[in-house]
Amino acid sequence: MDFINELTSGAIAEELTFKSVAVILASSIIIGFIISLVYLFTHRKDGYSQAFCVALILLSPIVALVILLVGNNVARAFSLAGAFAFIRFRSAPGDPKDIAFVFMSVVMGLACGMGFWPYAAVATAVILAVVVILHLTNYAGKKAETYTLKITVPETLNYVGAFDEVLDKYCAKSKLSVIKSVDFGALFELSYTVTMKDSAQVREFLDDIRAMNGNLKVMLSVEAPAVKSFHFQ
Repeated sequence: MDFINELTSGAIAEELTFKSVAVILASSIIIGFIISLVYLFTHRKDGYSQAFCVALILLSPIVALVILLVGNNVARAFSLAGAFAFIRFRSAPGDPKDIAFVFMSVVMGLACGMGFWPYAAVATAVILAVVVILHLTNYAGKKAETYTLKITVPETLNYVGAFDEVLDKYCAKSKLSVIKSVDFGALFELSYTVTMKDSAQVREFLDDIRAMNGNLKVMLSVEAPAVKSFHFQ
């Protein structure tokens, strides 16, 4: 009985007024919008769905409104549960971080709906600050991938140091590992082990090499975790 009395004396048991409802909805919308902004910031390179960003904003006020409607009325809660039973949600399995953002938006909406929006605001600020710090420091992120670069050059080209300028521009590390002749000595194939400074510059990197090797075959490949290759001929 003590537990039930604590529930009925909580924030959601207070008499609702237009002002209180407006404050709760406004706070939940603002919190949802801030969560969405941080999601956009942390997914600039990976890409994001506009629908998902909008959903993050809407989830908080929707959940807050549900809590306001339910209050402590058991019959009303069962009525809403029955209504939601007819709804079918379809979504592909997403990134665990996306699920965390959704869960956060729902929880903060729940807190706002119960009248604890100041606590929700503080919790949102702290959690999102942690998210931004983890994103900026690339916590638990993979180190730069090491690629194998193969460049075909004509026998007339003095390949010693010929590509050093391009390699220094795009690669953090580079090492010539294998030199072999192909096509009965008419061509040479140079194999480098390289670490890219920015994987987004692969196309520019290969284009610059092709401009120097007479537009012959160039291939950049990485073995783990899955085989990826960029092939130009």
